[in-house]
Amino acid sequence: MTTSRVEFGDVLSMVPKEMAALLESLGVPRFRAKQLFEWLWRHGAESYEAIQVWPKDLREKMTARHPFQRLELVQQQVAHDGTTKLLLQMKDGQRVETVLLPHHYGYSVCVSSQVGCAMGCKFCASGLKGRVRQLTAGEMADQVAFGNQVLRERGAKISRIDVMGIGEPLDNYANLIRFLELVHDPESLNISYRHITVSTSGLVPAMKQLADSGLPVTLAVSLHAPTDALRLKLMPVNRAYPLAKLMPMCRYYAETTGRRVTFEYLLLNDINDGEAEARQLAELVRGFPSHVNLIPWNPVDEHPFQPSPRDHVRRFQSIVQDYGISCTIRRELGQEIDAACGQLRLREEETVSP
Repeated sequence: MTTSRVEFGDVLSMVPKEMAALLESLGVPRFRAKQLFEWLWRHGAESYEAIQVWPKDLREKMTARHPFQRLELVQQQVAHDGTTKLLLQMKDGQRVETVLLPHHYGYSVCVSSQVGCAMGCKFCASGLKGRVRQLTAGEMADQVAFGNQVLRERGAKISRIDVMGIGEPLDNYANLIRFLELVHDPESLNISYRHITVSTSGLVPAMKQLADSGLPVTLAVSLHAPTDALRLKLMPVNRAYPLAKLMPMCRYYAETTGRRVTFEYLLLNDINDGEAEARQLAELVRGFPSHVNLIPWNPVDEHPFQPSPRDHVRRFQSIVQDYGISCTIRRELGQEIDAACGQLRLREEETVSP
């Protein structure tokens, strides 16, 4: 597939053929590019000096002409269940959150795609201060690499990636696709496309692009309401892409990729968690390969909602399942840390603000 062009200065965002072109422009043999790619992603080199198979003059030349800086840890929170939230800083001082989640099969990582978010969902901490900027592919991939570095001390590594952190991934489409190529490459992190999930609030044109890209990643659609009237109150994106546009595209994605679509549904007490909403949701998603993931809400001080009681959650699940639709309840991990996406970044900013 075609990858958007990256500037020579952004070494961490380069795919192997671009690294080869960069080194050739410096009169360096192409095989050095393979070494560079492997040392950056397989060995986690933090500088050119760490690339032991390179001659000294090449390390010095690259350090002078094409320096790079990896993510730096600002804060780490670890819950009793092993859930780990990382606040990471980029070279311009901006910060993002990355979360490591333990499962029976190993660890998944929740990756951020933007600093802040422009979607304005009424229940989310990520977008309270709007979108600051896009993340590069290298900044996204480095979150995975940093996570592996943390997990190495536990004798574990990342086996699945969820692009569900801060930001709307499909609002950063070009960098997202490049990121997917980087982490999938067998010479880097070697993550199967089928072990990657990309979340979206419902950006229909970009959903079609992803469906047509040929990358068999799982699509997770943040639905959170079964009617336009309710969804618009919770998610402003519904104004541009109402259910009449969104749902046919979900069907198109499933039919084009052969992958079932996951619908994320956040349960808010007495807002969207009633029996009527459960039946409306089941009717909405039936008829093509789909899965409903019910999410207990992590309270955010700035928003007025309350989590649904456990009995509401179970009843909602039962009704959806009665329609023959796969429906699970997301495990509540890391409850004693800043679990909601964007909370740690927000609190840290408030702490350092004058």
